[in-house]
Amino acid sequence: MLNIKNLRNIGISAHIDSGKTTLSERILFYTGKSYKIGEVHDGSATMDHMELEQERGITITSAATTVEWNGNFINLIDTPGHVDFTVEVERSLRVLDGAILVLCSVGGVQAQSITIDRQMKRYEVPRLALVNKMDRVGADPYRVVEQLNEKLACGAVLLQLPIGKESDFCGVIDLVERHAIYFEGEQGEKIRRDEIPSDLVKDTDTARRSLLESLAMFSDEMMELLLEEKEPPIELIHSVIRLAVWSRQLTPVFLATAYKNKGVQPLIDAIVSYLPSPLDCDNYAWLNGHDKIIDNVDNKLLLKPNLDAVSVAMAFKIVEDPYGTLTFMRIYQGTIKKGETYYNQRSGNKERISRIFRMHANSREEIESAGAGDIVAVIGIDCSSGDTFASEKDYCTLESMYVPEPVIRIAIKAKATKDADRLSKALYRFRKEDPTLSISTDPESGETLMAGMGELHLDVYVERIKREYKVEVETSPPKVNYREAPTAAAEFDIKHKKQSGGSGQYAHIVGKMSPIPEDTETTETFIFEEKIVGGTIPTNYIPAIEKGFRSSLEKGPVAGFPVVGLSILVDDGSFHSVDSSDLAFRICAQTALRETFPRMKPTLLEPVMKMEIECPSQFQGNVVGDLNSRRGIINVTETVGATTRIEGEIPLAETFGYSTTLRSMTQGQGTFSMEFLKYKKVPSSIQEIIIKERKEAAAAGK
Repeated sequence: MLNIKNLRNIGISAHIDSGKTTLSERILFYTGKSYKIGEVHDGSATMDHMELEQERGITITSAATTVEWNGNFINLIDTPGHVDFTVEVERSLRVLDGAILVLCSVGGVQAQSITIDRQMKRYEVPRLALVNKMDRVGADPYRVVEQLNEKLACGAVLLQLPIGKESDFCGVIDLVERHAIYFEGEQGEKIRRDEIPSDLVKDTDTARRSLLESLAMFSDEMMELLLEEKEPPIELIHSVIRLAVWSRQLTPVFLATAYKNKGVQPLIDAIVSYLPSPLDCDNYAWLNGHDKIIDNVDNKLLLKPNLDAVSVAMAFKIVEDPYGTLTFMRIYQGTIKKGETYYNQRSGNKERISRIFRMHANSREEIESAGAGDIVAVIGIDCSSGDTFASEKDYCTLESMYVPEPVIRIAIKAKATKDADRLSKALYRFRKEDPTLSISTDPESGETLMAGMGELHLDVYVERIKREYKVEVETSPPKVNYREAPTAAAEFDIKHKKQSGGSGQYAHIVGKMSPIPEDTETTETFIFEEKIVGGTIPTNYIPAIEKGFRSSLEKGPVAGFPVVGLSILVDDGSFHSVDSSDLAFRICAQTALRETFPRMKPTLLEPVMKMEIECPSQFQGNVVGDLNSRRGIINVTETVGATTRIEGEIPLAETFGYSTTLRSMTQGQGTFSMEFLKYKKVPSSIQEIIIKERKEAAAAGK
């Protein structure tokens, strides 16, 4: 059993191509976990173990491992950088106690860096920052720190200065210990500590003074020492950094070029020194399955990393394995043991854990038990991502991770009828593994629809179906998930009467429908209110009315897309003592939405993506012109050296096949990333085309 005090649960996250996996490989090598450094570019990276990851040179799924460093154990999760696989970052950060935000020394804070920062703040995860690729032309760590403070407001402060610039980068100056660190040997495995180069002494003194002044904001003792012009003890400096990081008010910044094997070992030291152990973190659950109720502290349960307490763990990732379903779990309290049974707090089912593993990418080490604070994988339980397990029934529920809505979908079917069953098994498995993958059936055409976060996301799953299940499939062109939204208010007075012998159906509702104002703080896409006075409609029929409205939201009356941004108030009506029923009021509500919504001047909304492009400066004009032709909006254009970075917004419908277009425009040198930003009104001319195509497709039974 691991000593909790010496345990760290951390994740490595970054914008795509910032060097996360390269850094992970060096950590594995320097900690003795692997004896050969794997590389992303030649497909030998240990953490990118999936065949598709090795071929494409990107991380698709998060990979976990455990390493040892100076008597401390680090559970390390390497997460994807591409926004299409952002759920891997979400579920990893949900269960981690600390993180490393990796940034490119030239690119700095990029689109996905901002998304990751938002995720880290959502789960209140303390972090360190690493400015990687210090050997690149145009490397500027000071600019990156400025961006961290301007764009992320994370209290970034340099703990190191670089020795040498760009290709001459050969080491770092430790501002806390005040010495130079050089990385020697064939793979940078030998660390040499030396005097600070004479030409950098003045810069070091200035930077160290600035660092201590920043830290004095978190310590009265240090403030007094600085005012008295005394040198603070080294241990005090470490202690203040540690507490400021834990409170998420400070982000220490380190420097490295992981690919050139320089700067990694001091980062591992910092993980142990500055990031919290499970003992230092407060984790709460909600008693008896209560939802999160911030104001009601009586429902909150502080989970203590006590090995003898009631066992509580979260299943945060599910992977199909040749030996069974592999479920990754973070244990928050108590101990889980092989062969024992635990309760799924959501379903109430009793599940027996048959085997427990400590994972190393796709290899494993079987163990008999695991305790509070640890992250392991188990076999033998049936659950969904985010489920809470405990040794007692109805004990508590941990708050689950945030799952973004899919924005793109395709129709998929097996080419051969005999492969239909295997395709169904594949889709069932992948949907269980990935909460952002949605599988549904089109009620009109009967087609199977697969929805996800982007083209790459769906491409990867189509490829996995072909490789892992040997099923050849046919897919339709990608389709955008549009939404229907009202722009004007409308009143309704709807009566539902039906008499066909015996008891009939009677329901009558009166009220008003209106758009939810854009500046409303709520994240709800539908608001239902009732202000019935005098019992004109009995209260027992109100849930049926709301249910009727909600059931009609999935398919709007304009073009069959889901309805959002709608507020409904029911304030009057009538009922019949014999003929009224739940069914009658549900049908009445459905009729009210169908007849009233078209009078609300509805508009279509389309998903708009935030796009970031990097390309050689000579191609900037072509790239910007192409974006404008795709209804894109340019927000920022920044040139660093020979590279131009373009930030903008573009409708998802205009991005299909963009990777091929960008490559051809930039002679294969352009890269881009996208993430969902918001829903925005579709121009009326395009809306007419979409509605026409939708109606034609429905008429043709497609």
